[in-house]
Amino acid sequence: MRAALGAMPLRRDMLVEHLHALQGRHGALYPAHLVALAEALRLAPVEVFEVATFYAHFEMLADGGAPPPPVINVCSGLPCAMRPRPALPHGARIVEAPCMGACDEAPACSARPRDVATPAPRPMPVLDALRAGRLTRDAILDALDVAGLRGMGGAGFPVARKWRAVLAQPGPRHLVVNADEGEPGTFKDRWCLEREPHRVLEGALVAAEAIEAEAIWLYVRDEYPEARRILAEMAPALPARRPVHLRRGAGAYVCGDETALLESLEGKRGYPRHKPPFPGERGLFGHPTLIHNVETLWWLPELLATPDAPARFAASGRNGHKGERLFSLSGRVKRPGVYRAPIGITARDLIETHGGGMEEGHGFAAYLPGGASGGILPAAMADLPLAFGVLEPLGCFVGSGAVVVLSDRDDLAEAARNLLRFFRDESCGQCTPCRVGTQKAVHLLEAPRWDRALLEDLAQAMADGSICGLGQAAMNPVRALLRHFPKEAVP
Repeated sequence: MRAALGAMPLRRDMLVEHLHALQGRHGALYPAHLVALAEALRLAPVEVFEVATFYAHFEMLADGGAPPPPVINVCSGLPCAMRPRPALPHGARIVEAPCMGACDEAPACSARPRDVATPAPRPMPVLDALRAGRLTRDAILDALDVAGLRGMGGAGFPVARKWRAVLAQPGPRHLVVNADEGEPGTFKDRWCLEREPHRVLEGALVAAEAIEAEAIWLYVRDEYPEARRILAEMAPALPARRPVHLRRGAGAYVCGDETALLESLEGKRGYPRHKPPFPGERGLFGHPTLIHNVETLWWLPELLATPDAPARFAASGRNGHKGERLFSLSGRVKRPGVYRAPIGITARDLIETHGGGMEEGHGFAAYLPGGASGGILPAAMADLPLAFGVLEPLGCFVGSGAVVVLSDRDDLAEAARNLLRFFRDESCGQCTPCRVGTQKAVHLLEAPRWDRALLEDLAQAMADGSICGLGQAAMNPVRALLRHFPKEAVP
């Protein structure tokens, strides 16, 4: 066990990293090693075993068992399920995996290594201006107010208000970067980290400086090895005045929830916390914590570069909305990818202007405006603005900006089943409405005829009783199909 960990410090908050090291050396996790690790950490063995068995990317074997052959993960997320399965080597151990964040390259599998170079270091002028006193914290907050920047992880909470809430709490404070995007159809944060990581890191350093954070924590999903390598190579050269900790996820979609992510950073199972208190009040290790997703931080250097930048950003919106954002566009379009576009652009415009239109032989039938949990809308509603607060009355939302396009050759009911299977498999199991509700939902959707009244009752119970957004929004695709599509589209 100690040989596997090497110079890694023995601390509870490093437990997930310890488990990665053990599995990396031995090919799997073995009880004897976990018991030894528990003794070294002065934990009860059950505390180590429950973490090891919670995360999907850890594999437990009996002591003495031969290491398993390498796994090839094949993505089963909706954009990849719409494509023929790729040819794979004979004799390989094939495992279906949830969304791998490569929806623009569908179908995705881990057998396809991606050659991504580490970008050269660049100046950080906004950070320099802040440290030199030419840019003050108050000026930053005013700029964020003018720009109207909102969190791009899904909730859309105003960034300046979030900072002020954290600053109102006594320190020490922490900054956490949530790079655990796992929503099927979402891959913009991977794009940011692989193409412009310096911009994300400058945004993180500026935010940490502004709130006087004690440390910066970068939590990167395990499915993004290239992004994690880039950050590991760049971190030692950062002009940071505080520790920068890089942490690796282990295959748990629920850790995209900010409180589940905090639990994982503390070396525990990724169980969402009850709120209040909110992370800005009591977050990592019980301290006030500012949590931002990657794209939100990616915008900061541009918005703070010049005095007129916030107003120009605000004016760039469309249909009465402020600002721009990155959209992950996938599905039946000619050019899937990440596109920078005005907030308030319509799905139809996004498809035609950026996606190159529909694939040959496919007619536009439906779209997911906000990933797996954002619901499904018919093509007839594709002229609505993709903006916060617009689609909610329809039972949908734009969320993280993951637009998945479906055609007249796609089975909408099967798409809903695919999404519900994802939520069932990714439920952490902590609360009954989500754990049992997602299982029951999949069972009901597999019936020859859907019991609409029962599905609606189940959806309401899950929305009312689930602890976090996974269970609360899991039934949005089903509810949207029942509400917006003719009976011919669903059983």
